[in-house]
Amino acid sequence: MINYNLLHIISILSLFIGLLFATFLFTAKTKNKQSNKIFGLFLVLSALDNIFLSKILEENTYNINKTIALTVFLQLPVFYLYVLSVCYSGFKLKTKHLFHSIPFIAVNLFLLTNFYGVNQDSIIIFFPNISGTFKHSFVHIFIHLQVFCYLVAVFFVLKRAKKIHLENYSSNTILFYKWLFQLTVVISTLHTFAILKNIYKFSDYENFYYWSKVLLVMMQLTVFCWYVLKALNAPNLFKSVDSNLKLTSNLIFEKDDKAGPEESIKNNKVEALLDYMDKEEPFLNSSLTIQDLANKMHLNAKETSILINHTIGRHFFDFVNEYRIEKAMRILENPSQNKLTVLEILYHVGFNSKSSFNAAFKKHTGTTPTLYRKRKKQLVA
Repeated sequence: MINYNLLHIISILSLFIGLLFATFLFTAKTKNKQSNKIFGLFLVLSALDNIFLSKILEENTYNINKTIALTVFLQLPVFYLYVLSVCYSGFKLKTKHLFHSIPFIAVNLFLLTNFYGVNQDSIIIFFPNISGTFKHSFVHIFIHLQVFCYLVAVFFVLKRAKKIHLENYSSNTILFYKWLFQLTVVISTLHTFAILKNIYKFSDYENFYYWSKVLLVMMQLTVFCWYVLKALNAPNLFKSVDSNLKLTSNLIFEKDDKAGPEESIKNNKVEALLDYMDKEEPFLNSSLTIQDLANKMHLNAKETSILINHTIGRHFFDFVNEYRIEKAMRILENPSQNKLTVLEILYHVGFNSKSSFNAAFKKHTGTTPTLYRKRKKQLVA
């Protein structure tokens, strides 16, 4: 029989919302099917962790409790795969990804002699005294070490994906990065709090340990609600980068017959590129990519990337936005175009949101578009 208390009630709510949202992700028909299913699995694992944390199941179901508890070793590997699937459009689950389950399998084997393949009486004797054992301490340390390693790996993946985006895309929106960064920070916070909670577990402060568990489950419930609100407010959240793209720092070391032109030839190509940007204004296309620009100039994307990101020394994103801002400044300075609103101007020059335009404009000029236009009017008067 289940003995309900505050911890159980909050955990059951969290479990219900987490599993409901996971079911939605498993069944939703979208282009992000693979990413949604991986994230759904992550939610299921997180919900299972709540079952163990709140001890909803009866005390004599030791094997089930311990198996559920050990699924924590699958949470961060699944989250890591989710981040890869969102960041890179060509990502596909492969057999090699099963290697991420090795810690889960290893810990189960480590506890084999105490939990699996033994009679119920032996488990009942061992389980209540587990807290003081070497195995219990080792498993806790191993959990937090694994979490730390995977979170570091996730931050490196995000950093690389963002840099690739800046070097190859001119789109003002990089929502997938913002979402994943926020999500990783939230998960890092939860696991940091879990470490603090476990400090009380190995101390004599039982009340602090209980209330830290309550707070942790409440935080988990809040996070699940945040997931749902995020999905409702931004159903088309993800726009991944091409998984075949490489960082310019890697490209410049890949020597072939077409790479590494003489300095004079390189300078001529840079001049041609700048001249093309001034005359043809390809930056007016809000979804311009480095591949699009390379095709228009009859160059390969690799060479164009090196010219902009390395030779000129600008990320493609910033390079294109500078032209857009310069164009916007000329329009704002022109008295004959005073009737154009800032919103109309930003769409005209290739931006697709007011916030990104204002941020880029202020970064380039030190002021807002509205104040810039006002000052120019005052100078003319």
